[in-house]
Amino acid sequence: MADKKSWKQLFGIYLKPVCLRMFLLGFSAGLPLLLVLGTLSFRLREADIDLKTIGFMTWFGLAYGCKWVWAPLVDNISLPVLTKKLGQRKAWLSFSQVIIIIGLIGMALCDPRTGLLSIAIFAGITAVASATQDIALDAYRIESAAEEYQGALAASYQTGYRLAMIWSGAGAFAIAAMTASGSDPLAYDQRGWMVSYCVMAFSMFVGLLTTLLSPAPSEKDLEEKALQLSETRTKIMQFCQQHPSWPFPLGRLVGWFKVICVTPLADFFVRYRWHAVVILLLIATYRISDVVMGVMSNPFYRDLGFSKEEVAAISKVFGVVMTLVGAFIGGAVVMKIGVLKTLFIGAVLSAATNLLFSQLANVGHSIPFLVLTISADNLAGGLASAAFVAYLSGLTNVAYSATQYALFSSIMLILPKFLAGFSGVFVEAAGYSSFFIGTAMLGLPVLFLIPLIAYLQKKSAHKD
Repeated sequence: MADKKSWKQLFGIYLKPVCLRMFLLGFSAGLPLLLVLGTLSFRLREADIDLKTIGFMTWFGLAYGCKWVWAPLVDNISLPVLTKKLGQRKAWLSFSQVIIIIGLIGMALCDPRTGLLSIAIFAGITAVASATQDIALDAYRIESAAEEYQGALAASYQTGYRLAMIWSGAGAFAIAAMTASGSDPLAYDQRGWMVSYCVMAFSMFVGLLTTLLSPAPSEKDLEEKALQLSETRTKIMQFCQQHPSWPFPLGRLVGWFKVICVTPLADFFVRYRWHAVVILLLIATYRISDVVMGVMSNPFYRDLGFSKEEVAAISKVFGVVMTLVGAFIGGAVVMKIGVLKTLFIGAVLSAATNLLFSQLANVGHSIPFLVLTISADNLAGGLASAAFVAYLSGLTNVAYSATQYALFSSIMLILPKFLAGFSGVFVEAAGYSSFFIGTAMLGLPVLFLIPLIAYLQKKSAHKD
């Protein structure tokens, strides 16, 4: 529902400690993404890896689309020592962040020209650990504040997330260029990329230290979690008792799957009934335009002749400013006019900015047009992401926050990431301009789904 607070009050919430923590943790969440996708694509292209291979390697991003598979473990399995000292969410956060650091260091030490398989393995490890961090962090964010503040938390999270993407994109390019041992800015230089990825690994300590220094779980939270785990064990034992003919290990395994995996998913369909189908369609298609386009953006810059320094400078200056503007406007607008209206605005802007990339392909190496394109894309992305995270957060039941949010965010990514794997094939067949027009067209169904959901919500409210 729209908020009647003044704009000053709405923006003031961003100074609260919970929002500042979410900003830093958002940075930690956003850092690995490009390092296993976009930045890595540029690095591989510079090393003369073909576009088809680059496209298929983006399937590592499917880890983000399949995280619902192990989200129940993050929700219910305690890590030795860590969970007792830090609590369930912080334990999984810190564990995954350490694995990301190890994975990024491994990617730093690998040369794709001679060790493409090795860099692929470390990229896979980093992607899975990053997806695990997202599971724990999404649950931590949802449990950190009431629903009315989720828009602000989402904006803080997305601002940190987008800044990290600028750092892991433009920042990584700049570091690789500045520390390169050769003089040709367009030639592959392993030393520069090694230093760059090591710096990115060190940057993950922003999130790790924030996790460790965040307030410890209260006694009430610990008691509630212990009660939840006790209830889970009781339900599993009841399932075993209802099936006495089954061997106990089998009954316990099936019971665990039913209680931990099936129940949280069934809860969503019970609450939303057949409206759940339309909601899931929106989730599956809302980011498809951006995600599919983003895979080829860095190889696109490289093929147009832009150097690492040019991409880094433009992304760092204009990209950061417009991302901050988009995310903060998105969070405030959500509280002012509501989530669905903001979602619609974000969808229109996201699809439209893809057409700028198509025009850039026709214009060629033009710094002013690159500035316009990156600025518009980051503004639209920041606004749309803040609104979408707030929308997904509002759909979850706090009792199953990690599992349900992981399901939603997985559905959001799995189709786009799958289609993105064929992006290199499409570009080689039809060219960049047609590719970007096609990605803009992918966003059209969203413009029909959002009004439909608004209508169904209004109709449901009248019935109640």
